Amino acid sequence: MRTEPSEASLARDAAPARRRRDAQATRARILGAAVIEFARHGLSEARGERIAQRARSSERMLYYYFGSKEGLFRAALESVYASLREAERSLRLDETDALAALERFCRFVWRYYVEHPEFISLLNTENLYKARHLRRSAQLGELVSPVVGLLGGLIERGERAGAFRRGVDPAQLYLAIASQGYFYLSNRHTLDRKSTRLNSSH
Repeated sequence: MRTEPSEASLARDAAPARRRRDAQATRARILGAAVIEFARHGLSEARGERIAQRARSSERMLYYYFGSKEGLFRAALESVYASLREAERSLRLDETDALAALERFCRFVWRYYVEHPEFISLLNTENLYKARHLRRSAQLGELVSPVVGLLGGLIERGERAGAFRRGVDPAQLYLAIASQGYFYLSNRHTLDRKSTRLNSSH
């Protein structure tokens, strides 16, 4: 005769899955809090206690999941890059002609930078360290390569249509597009009108 599982056995079976969900949620909260902390204070001035407090966790859990402060910073970098890549993948650049698609992509990059200042802040910090943390990331290729491939396909379509000249390098094109918004936003405090007038008066 087949018997139905008891409530106690069901609870025991559900416990490991619940613990995994709790662990994933805790890790995600820590990572989100770390992005905010590193964006505001950089790597050297970021504090584990503030991250733990914002994440509703403990400093011990920061090191349990990420190993070290630098490990947490690397994970935060990977996180903001991954968010950008997901947003880029959502673009439907193959639905319009190449020239319109390129304009759409340029507008997207600018809008994303404006709406996600934490991305600019973390990149500014990482540039101070000469990309030391990104180079140690096992995800580096996954984070950077897709957008270059996306632009490569767009360039090929443009070349076939006669809209683009031949020989455009997609990586260099992306660098040119990204640098327009990045330079302005990362230097906005020294390039605003008041600062410019102040500097030009001396």
